[in-house]
Amino acid sequence: MVETSLLSLIRERILVFTASRTGRDAAEDIAQETMLVILHRYSHLTEASELIPLAIQIARFKICSYYRKVKRRGEKEAIPIDDLQLSNGEPDPDTLMIRNQLKDKLRDAIPQLGERCRQIFRMKLEGLSFQQIQSELKAGSINMVYTWDLRCRKSLRELMGGLWATGGEQS
Repeated sequence: MVETSLLSLIRERILVFTASRTGRDAAEDIAQETMLVILHRYSHLTEASELIPLAIQIARFKICSYYRKVKRRGEKEAIPIDDLQLSNGEPDPDTLMIRNQLKDKLRDAIPQLGERCRQIFRMKLEGLSFQQIQSELKAGSINMVYTWDLRCRKSLRELMGGLWATGGEQS
C-alpha cells in the first residue's frame, strides 16, 4: 500500500501539472480521477520515482479526454447565459407603434365599408369558413364569397390609404 504522504505529494504535483493546462476546476477533477486510477490499478507500486511519472502520464491522458469531451459538448464555444440578450416576448416599441397606428386606421376604415363587407369581416374574425359564410349570406356559390372577400379587402386597403398588414408599407 502507498503511503499517505506520498499520495498527497503525487496529488499536489498532478494538480499543479493539470492546472497549468486546464482551469482550476477541471484540474481538481482530473487530479481526483488520476489518483483513483493509481490507487486501484497501481497500488503495488510504492516508490515515488515510479509513481510520479506514471501519475503525470495518466493525467496527460485524462487531460486529452477532458478536451475531447469539452469539444464534443461545445463547451468552449458556449456563451454564458448572463451574456445573452434574451427577449422578453414583447414586441419592440417600433413594432408596437406601427401596430397601434394600423389598428387606428382599421377602426376608422371599417365603419366606412358597406354592410356586406362588415359582415364578411365579422364572420371571418369569428372563425367561420368560406362555406359557412356562403350559407349565412345565402350566396349562390362559394366563388361569389371569394369575390366579395377580395373586393372588401381591396376597399379596406384603399380606405386605409394603401396600408395593409405589412406594417405600414405602401402596396
